[in-house]
Amino acid sequence: MLLSAILIQAAASIGLVKVGAAISAAIAVIGAAYGIGKIGSKAMESIARQPEAASDIRTSMIIIGALVEGAALFAIVICFLTLVL
Repeated sequence: MLLSAILIQAAASIGLVKVGAAISAAIAVIGAAYGIGKIGSKAMESIARQPEAASDIRTSMIIIGALVEGAALFAIVICFLTLVL
Protein backbone atom coordinates (compact mmCIF):
# COMPACT_ATOMS: atom_id res chain seq x y z
CA MET A 1 0.00 0.00 0.00
CA LEU A 2 2.75 2.43 0.91
CA LEU A 3 4.78 1.58 -2.20
CA SER A 4 1.79 2.18 -4.48
CA ALA A 5 1.15 5.57 -2.84
CA ILE A 6 4.77 6.55 -3.38
CA LEU A 7 4.65 5.45 -7.02
CA ILE A 8 1.43 7.38 -7.64
CA GLN A 9 2.93 10.55 -6.14
CA ALA A 10 6.08 10.13 -8.23
CA ALA A 11 4.08 9.59 -11.41
CA ALA A 12 1.90 12.62 -10.68
CA SER A 13 4.89 14.86 -10.17
CA ILE A 14 6.47 13.76 -13.45
CA GLY A 15 3.25 14.03 -15.45
CA LEU A 16 3.07 10.38 -16.42
CA VAL A 17 -0.55 10.26 -15.30
CA LYS A 18 -1.59 12.41 -18.24
CA VAL A 19 0.35 10.27 -20.67
CA GLY A 20 -1.11 7.09 -19.21
CA ALA A 21 -4.64 8.46 -19.38
CA ALA A 22 -4.19 9.46 -23.01
CA ILE A 23 -2.76 6.08 -23.95
CA SER A 24 -5.48 4.17 -22.14
CA ALA A 25 -8.20 6.30 -23.79
CA ALA A 26 -6.66 5.57 -27.18
CA ILE A 27 -6.54 1.84 -26.44
CA ALA A 28 -10.20 1.92 -25.39
CA VAL A 29 -11.22 3.63 -28.64
CA ILE A 30 -9.14 1.28 -30.79
CA GLY A 31 -10.53 -1.76 -29.00
CA ALA A 32 -14.10 -0.58 -29.40
CA ALA A 33 -13.59 0.17 -33.09
CA TYR A 34 -12.11 -3.27 -33.67
CA GLY A 35 -14.92 -4.95 -31.74
CA ILE A 36 -17.70 -3.11 -33.56
CA GLY A 37 -16.01 -3.89 -36.88
CA LYS A 38 -15.89 -7.59 -36.02
CA ILE A 39 -19.54 -7.51 -34.95
CA GLY A 40 -20.55 -5.92 -38.25
CA SER A 41 -18.53 -8.28 -40.41
CA LYS A 42 -19.79 -11.41 -38.66
CA ALA A 43 -23.37 -10.12 -38.82
CA MET A 44 -23.05 -9.56 -42.57
CA GLU A 45 -21.63 -13.08 -42.99
CA SER A 46 -24.53 -14.58 -41.09
CA ILE A 47 -27.08 -12.53 -43.05
CA ALA A 48 -25.47 -13.77 -46.27
CA ARG A 49 -25.77 -17.37 -45.06
CA GLN A 50 -29.33 -17.04 -43.77
CA PRO A 51 -31.13 -14.07 -45.38
CA GLU A 52 -34.50 -14.88 -43.80
CA ALA A 53 -33.10 -14.10 -40.33
CA ALA A 54 -31.73 -10.69 -41.37
CA SER A 55 -33.98 -8.63 -39.10
CA ASP A 56 -33.14 -10.67 -36.00
CA ILE A 57 -29.42 -10.59 -36.77
CA ARG A 58 -29.50 -6.84 -37.43
CA THR A 59 -31.31 -6.19 -34.16
CA SER A 60 -28.80 -8.26 -32.21
CA MET A 61 -25.93 -6.54 -33.98
CA ILE A 62 -27.19 -3.08 -33.03
CA ILE A 63 -27.73 -4.07 -29.39
CA ILE A 64 -24.29 -5.65 -29.04
CA GLY A 65 -22.65 -2.68 -30.82
CA ALA A 66 -24.35 -0.29 -28.41
CA LEU A 67 -23.11 -2.30 -25.42
CA VAL A 68 -19.54 -2.27 -26.75
CA GLU A 69 -19.73 1.45 -27.40
CA GLY A 70 -21.12 2.05 -23.92
CA ALA A 71 -18.26 0.14 -22.33
CA ALA A 72 -15.74 2.13 -24.40
CA LEU A 73 -17.39 5.41 -23.41
CA PHE A 74 -17.21 4.38 -19.76
CA ALA A 75 -13.49 3.62 -20.15
CA ILE A 76 -12.85 7.00 -21.79
CA VAL A 77 -14.72 8.84 -19.04
CA ILE A 78 -12.61 7.06 -16.42
CA CYS A 79 -9.44 8.05 -18.30
CA PHE A 80 -10.49 11.69 -18.46
CA LEU A 81 -11.45 11.67 -14.78
CA THR A 82 -7.91 10.52 -14.08
CA LEU A 83 -6.67 13.73 -15.69
CA VAL A 84 -8.98 15.93 -13.65
CA LEU A 85 -8.75 14.30 -10.23
